[in-house]
Amino acid sequence: MDMKLEVVVLPVTDVDRTKHFYKTLGWREDADIDFGTSRIVQLTPPGSPTSVHFGTGLTDAAPGAVRNTYLVVDDIEAARKELAGHGVDVSEVFHRDATGAFAPGVHPDHGTYSSFASFSDPDGNTWQLQEITSRFPGRVDGVSYGSTRQLEDALREAAAAHGEHEKETGEYDEQWSSWYARYMAEHQA
Repeated sequence: MDMKLEVVVLPVTDVDRTKHFYKTLGWREDADIDFGTSRIVQLTPPGSPTSVHFGTGLTDAAPGAVRNTYLVVDDIEAARKELAGHGVDVSEVFHRDATGAFAPGVHPDHGTYSSFASFSDPDGNTWQLQEITSRFPGRVDGVSYGSTRQLEDALREAAAAHGEHEKETGEYDEQWSSWYARYMAEHQA
């Protein structure tokens, strides 16, 4: 049975301040529902299938109690720069060295899973950015695209590559859909 992480609940003191903070980062507002005795706000980071909930009446955890929730990026330096550009107090980039200890800067060979930066929301809930350039074998079970635009781009790229494939073989490929699926899965993952 698949079990997919859907939502992380953040304990906060000021719902509107928190909503403004995450929307400033470009997180999509999915819902803001006031039930009278409680309020639920749901926001989703760009490209993420998992959202955050915060509001009133959702948790008895102390504001700022959520620690070290990971946001995966494919370019740690660009992600850090973007956050800083939004006015976020984000740490310098750091990495794990050969001993597992943290050291300043990006991992020397941009080793996947090795470079980080961190930031906190106004209540102190902390986030770790982690650069992942390729997944460990077996980690990616399926192919997904974060937006319609990403899917369109992938289809265009596959179409161009398939056109080259048909030129090389000199014949129409009746199994083009299988070819596209394999190509897109290999190049997206």
